[in-house]
Amino acid sequence: MRHFGHLAPEVRQRLFFQEPCAFTADSAPRVLAAALGATLYSPATRQKMADDIVKQAGRGVVSMVLCLEDSIGDEDVTGAEENLVRQFADLAERRPVADLPLLFIRVRTPEQIPDLAHRLGASVRLLSGFVLPKFTEERGVPFLEALTETEGASGRRLFAMPVLESPELLYRESRAETLAGIFRAVDKYRDRVLALRLGVTDFCSAYGLRRAPDMTAYDVQIVASVIADVVNVLGRADGTGFTVTGPVWEYFRVQERMFKPQLRSSPFNPEAQGLRAALIEHDMDGLLREIALDRANGLQGKTCIHPSHVLPVHALSVVSHEEFSDAQDILRPERGGGGVLRSAYTNKMNEVKPHRAWAERTLQRAEVFGVTNEDIGFVELLAAGIPG
Repeated sequence: MRHFGHLAPEVRQRLFFQEPCAFTADSAPRVLAAALGATLYSPATRQKMADDIVKQAGRGVVSMVLCLEDSIGDEDVTGAEENLVRQFADLAERRPVADLPLLFIRVRTPEQIPDLAHRLGASVRLLSGFVLPKFTEERGVPFLEALTETEGASGRRLFAMPVLESPELLYRESRAETLAGIFRAVDKYRDRVLALRLGVTDFCSAYGLRRAPDMTAYDVQIVASVIADVVNVLGRADGTGFTVTGPVWEYFRVQERMFKPQLRSSPFNPEAQGLRAALIEHDMDGLLREIALDRANGLQGKTCIHPSHVLPVHALSVVSHEEFSDAQDILRPERGGGGVLRSAYTNKMNEVKPHRAWAERTLQRAEVFGVTNEDIGFVELLAAGIPG
């Protein structure tokens, strides 16, 4: 699979200076963590789940979570587990692994991990791992132990994606201790932890809050403070950090708007003004702003609950030709001693030592999401990805 691989070759050639690389479920963890992109969640109760997965793969989705936790009722868990086993068997008969997204199951208890892996049988080869809810050191270690044992029993490499969403992480008096505990747990199982996911909806729930469609998670100060502390402790660029993904965007239908649209007209040429209007009409301007703020605050990818959110996340994940040029200049071998240089675009200062970690992350993102041609921006990527 590859990002934007569903587009025609001639379209990709027009858009990309460097096309996204191909990867599989067996690729290196650093590649998979960077490539997660928009991770689409789906309740495990969906009776046409196999069809949905195939359809979304054809639309550019490269990672999905099939949820047995908050998205379904307590009374539906047994039926959802049975449905998962049936749907995986159906998929295994219809499609090779290479044609499917990375598939993860969000469980409720550690015991579900070995049980589901055993019940999946041969179709466990389609599974990339498990999403672990309400993760803290105390609650999370049993999940990680179960995953490690299951990996050995199944012979299948399995990753964990812990969800950081517990009240202990939110409350100021327990946050530092909780973060330290989470770091101890995930550091011990570092080879198994693909990414850490932020559960902002649960954060808001603890205070009876819900952000409006014209506000981002960063406008809710109590949430923004948690994101900052999570990245501070768990997202460092010194080799100790992990990939931390952006929070879910809850909206996908027209809402009554209180504030002006957040999407400027200038990036859209006259022919693309209809696209801008459609994005605003469906509250996508708020999503686009939040994606940009995710990146500015050290987050990569995003949890998504609607297919319409996938393309904006991926379009804003592609590296611009300007970013690519800066990153390459900073990382040239002859620049190892440091120094300052003017960018090739002559519009900024590139300071080699302070900007090195940024440049390394940028080239990693360029590997999996590609680099645009000089005259291509996110508007062209959005327009090209919308089905005709």
